[in-house]
Amino acid sequence: MIFLPLETELFYYEHLFDSSENTRLIQEFCVANISGLGLERYIKNLAADDEKDGSARTYLVKDKFSHEIVAYFSLKSGLFTVDAENGYFYSIPAVELSNFAVNSLYRKNHPDAKNLGSTVFVEFVLPLVKYLRTMVGIQAIYIYALPEDKLIKHYKTMGFNRLTAEEEKFVHQHVKPKYDKGCVFMYQLI
Repeated sequence: MIFLPLETELFYYEHLFDSSENTRLIQEFCVANISGLGLERYIKNLAADDEKDGSARTYLVKDKFSHEIVAYFSLKSGLFTVDAENGYFYSIPAVELSNFAVNSLYRKNHPDAKNLGSTVFVEFVLPLVKYLRTMVGIQAIYIYALPEDKLIKHYKTMGFNRLTAEEEKFVHQHVKPKYDKGCVFMYQLI
């Protein structure tokens, strides 16, 4: 059984609204890659609204000593569909990792910190999803990744898989959010 809250020797996580200091820290959050500016905009301008209407839950992973934001991730319930032949399909209950970004300012301030994205995923995202699985049916976690070869390769090293082009098209026709234009569907069975 996984017990919450989760923490490691260096990091801990908390919900977006757990500390009044988070509002200030979020405004300092930045991404280095221009393709990730939507992730920066999300944490600064949209995450609070998604929290209030219940469409997503956002968590900040913070440094235990400096309390800087290392990364953030947002989770939402979801499913994806797979073609089952003869015009039928079946749904796979899952959790969407709807937003996931490492703070470039933290990387700059801590150049020795390595593998931050993988660490956050393995130490915080997966255990939280596995904990949720003890309460509701979840068979997978999925993400709509930015269509960058380096990022796709990185997600593959974290255990995510791609579908065939035909299968991905099927998923996009049934469950792809509007805001994920051009993104690549990837999933991992839990």
